[in-house]
Amino acid sequence: MGKVTGFLEFERLEEGYEPVEKRVKNYKEFVIGLKPEEAKIQGARCMDCGTPFCNNGCPVNNIIPDFNDLVYRNDWKNAIEVLHSTNNFPDFTGRVCPAPCEAACVLNINNDAVGIKSIEHSIVDRAWAEGWIKPQPAAVKTGKKIAVVGSGPAGMAAAQQLARAGHAVTVFEKNDTIGGLLRFGIPDFKFDKSHIDKRVKQMEAEGVVFKTNTIVGEMPKGSKVTNWAKDTVTPEQLNKEFDAVILAGGAEQSRDLPVPGRDLAGIHFAMEFLPQQNRINAGGKVKDQIMATGNNVIVIGGGDTGSDCVGTSNRHGAKSVIQFELMPQPPEQENKELTWPYWPIKMRTSSSHEEGCDREFAIATKEFMGENGKVTAVKTVRVEFKDGKFNEVAGSEQILKADLVLLAMGFTNPVETMLTGFGVDKDARGNAKASTDAGGYRTNVAKVFAAGDVRRGQSLVVWAIREGRQAAREVDAFLMGSTTLPR
Repeated sequence: MGKVTGFLEFERLEEGYEPVEKRVKNYKEFVIGLKPEEAKIQGARCMDCGTPFCNNGCPVNNIIPDFNDLVYRNDWKNAIEVLHSTNNFPDFTGRVCPAPCEAACVLNINNDAVGIKSIEHSIVDRAWAEGWIKPQPAAVKTGKKIAVVGSGPAGMAAAQQLARAGHAVTVFEKNDTIGGLLRFGIPDFKFDKSHIDKRVKQMEAEGVVFKTNTIVGEMPKGSKVTNWAKDTVTPEQLNKEFDAVILAGGAEQSRDLPVPGRDLAGIHFAMEFLPQQNRINAGGKVKDQIMATGNNVIVIGGGDTGSDCVGTSNRHGAKSVIQFELMPQPPEQENKELTWPYWPIKMRTSSSHEEGCDREFAIATKEFMGENGKVTAVKTVRVEFKDGKFNEVAGSEQILKADLVLLAMGFTNPVETMLTGFGVDKDARGNAKASTDAGGYRTNVAKVFAAGDVRRGQSLVVWAIREGRQAAREVDAFLMGSTTLPR
């Protein structure tokens, strides 16, 4: 694939970023994609490796060597066809996927991996610019009706696949706009929401009906969703009106930190903080927006959500930003002989970190401290991971100033009321119990399927797309007796 000697001749070329001082003044995407000739050179680096481990490293099993080769040969139109054959939304994954395919690249054993994600990004952006991405409505309608609950990447992928198979698909979304956590969880500077809007228009032209502001079942008491949701649909209604139902909601239950002082004002979940800014960017209004402006901000949680809180706080104009990670600092470079082709644990510095952030590893929060009911500081202690547990390091306690604390420690399970409303069995982690065996994605309830984070737990956008596609295949087979939809 690519040029036979390309991997020997060309170095990996990274996508560029706008300068920090420019990009922190707004919420626009700042990644500078590869030019066509640069993407061609990256495609040339793809080896004729015999066994392309990148295919298995990719959750949707993208046919990576093929589209790399097509870009190298300047056949961009066929490249998008190959890319779309396994991935409904490469414009999503080309921006926010961590690229496990690159970790599995054969060239990555002793060199820099092929820039697969940057090539994917280039292909789909050019395809939109050239007008190659068009609606694909089904030629024949089946007369079957399917309800999809949740409009994140899993729900969107399932809905598009089923609509193209000829079914009448209705997507129910509790928020006022389509996209789920893609819309409200990922900051605009990483992922502009126009990419969702273009896909929604495409899907509507393919026959998908979107119903926003609609709660399926009951929301937990205190949920802020009820501030804008207008309609309620019961599980009984969906079971009666539709031939199949796919539950594709997110794992929205944030992991809490129950230490002394947790009830102080100024301590918020990341998913209270991030969606507010996205709504403001979209022209909406948010009462009493949580702002980092002029504050000493502490972000608890070292993952992507924590990084997003860092980037948003920098754009608010925070006085300082510190990010906590419970685990010890990983090595700068993984031991490839031990980790390849799997996703390695190594030090990862995001674009948000580069904009300004102090990072603390092997640190735990013991107490939130405050005055007049408002958080003012965080008491911490260093920890060591030994014998399967974290142990405090004697004499390592310290107190750090904090005017705003953001909890970004991941998500534990989906909103429980949706699953209980349908009577769906849950696994030990509180997710919908539905296997991926033949005939899988079915729950214990007749006609009800589950896919995405609601089934597998907190995961990646690319995994959600895979789950949505596979669930669509199972639903099509369930309704029609057989299916031609790909897995």
